[in-house]
Amino acid sequence: MRLQYYPDTDSLYIDLSPIASVDSVEISAGIVLDYDADGNLVGIDIDNASKKIDLGEIILSQIPARPQQVAV
Repeated sequence: MRLQYYPDTDSLYIDLSPIASVDSVEISAGIVLDYDADGNLVGIDIDNASKKIDLGEIILSQIPARPQQVAV
């Protein structure tokens, strides 16, 4: 999983899979779910992210893997 924040558009993309999306559904104003060809969720796009979520803190709890890369 990869979190990508784009400050120029204030959007956060949560990439859940390396598989390309083929369909998108806006489930709430500015929140879009991306699906692959088999209907599996592969990503979440959040527009105006700083107004919807706290971007100052990310807490990982009981994750079985160690982080491979942390960039600030």
